[in-house]
Amino acid sequence: MAEIFESAGTALLYGLVGFVVMAVGFIALDLTTPGKLVHVVWLERNRGAAVLLAGQTIAIGYVIDQSIRASESEQGLDHGLLSTLLYGLSGVVLMTVISCIVGLLTPGRMGAAVLDDQGDRPHPAAWVQAAMYIGTAFMVGAAVS
Repeated sequence: MAEIFESAGTALLYGLVGFVVMAVGFIALDLTTPGKLVHVVWLERNRGAAVLLAGQTIAIGYVIDQSIRASESEQGLDHGLLSTLLYGLSGVVLMTVISCIVGLLTPGRMGAAVLDDQGDRPHPAAWVQAAMYIGTAFMVGAAVS
């Protein structure tokens, strides 16, 4: 029974680390897109912003998954939590940098294009940007595993 409680506690700690990394990712995305992301997604119901946020959330979740798998070691829980945090944050940084570089290479301002819903459809750039986040997550996930 003690093993179950220990495993549950470990899961909660890794979940907390994952939440922190997702929160940092949300803040980074908020800083790189026009407007306040909470307002744009939840109040304005902008589909492009929602696609972008969903893609980033899936990507960060994958990086955290791979980071936790890679952190399992005999060096202890604190080492695993720290490595998961650092791997996750490096994934967020890489996703943000790649997003900014691609934004510089595309016509107009990428953040504005992503938020430019066309009727009931998000701008195609939103799907491309979301896929970039997921592709970057696969690269980071492979690097940490």
